[in-house]
Amino acid sequence: MTLPIFLRIVVLGFLEPVLDQNLYYLGMMKTTATYSSAFVNMLPAVTFILAMIFRLEKINLKKIYSVAKIIGTAITVVGAMVMTLYKGPIVDFIKSGGVAHHGNTTESADKHWVTGTIMLLGSILSWSSYFILQSFTLKMYPAELSLTAWICLMGTVENAGLSLIMVRGLSAWKLGCDSRLLAAAYSGIVCSGIAYYVQGVVIRERGPVFLTSFSPLCMIITAALGTFVLAEKVHLGSILGAIIIVSGLYTVVWGKSKDGRNLESDEKSKGLQELPITNNAKSINVKDSIDGAARIVKIPASNSPFSTQRT
Repeated sequence: MTLPIFLRIVVLGFLEPVLDQNLYYLGMMKTTATYSSAFVNMLPAVTFILAMIFRLEKINLKKIYSVAKIIGTAITVVGAMVMTLYKGPIVDFIKSGGVAHHGNTTESADKHWVTGTIMLLGSILSWSSYFILQSFTLKMYPAELSLTAWICLMGTVENAGLSLIMVRGLSAWKLGCDSRLLAAAYSGIVCSGIAYYVQGVVIRERGPVFLTSFSPLCMIITAALGTFVLAEKVHLGSILGAIIIVSGLYTVVWGKSKDGRNLESDEKSKGLQELPITNNAKSINVKDSIDGAARIVKIPASNSPFSTQRT
């Protein structure tokens, strides 16, 4: 642990557990839940743009796999927006008629849409910046599990200090043996602890763009669980959006797989080109070609001045 790594962990704890979550909840309060969930689907696009700015993603428009990553990200965002904003007719998978969640049909007139939209944009930008900074931090501190523990610890300290300043009453800190305790435990263990660790592993292997491309799957999983567990009604827009999201994800994954293979082949070819030839080496790999076929010839080194002669 060095001072630059510790400062990065402090910033990571402020970006995700503090800034992102608080801005998202405030934006949801000033708008609506549906409007807020639509903004979350902008995460892949914003992360993709930041990754290109910080050179975490190399884009070559002459390569089909690079174009596939751009098109796949755009398709994923479009599918998520369709799933959120377009309802369509009801498709009954379960013949029980579904559960109607009407709630309050009249929205309050004191909604601050402009302020809420700015807060939601800040939340998405903070979340994307967290993934970018986490990618750089893992190169200096390649320990996903301990990094997760540090981020959660710093986020707890920073969020507690912010809560003491913003919330005057101590009643907000009370938790009983009910759903409030379950929600807090689930959010801390699963949504923060396990999620941050898995995200770190994926970012280290495939990068932040690959990770955020799967974020719209949350809407598909939620809709599926709501249908089969709660017997909720599914609209045609949800099915169409899910199909579009899966198509976009497949395109991104295909482009990333081709990108990874090309990077590995480039590194191998670069390593062969930079191989030095010295008299102290025990054996030297020399490329030779006979009848158009490449082969590797091992030449044993000796004290003779002709030990590096090509055969």
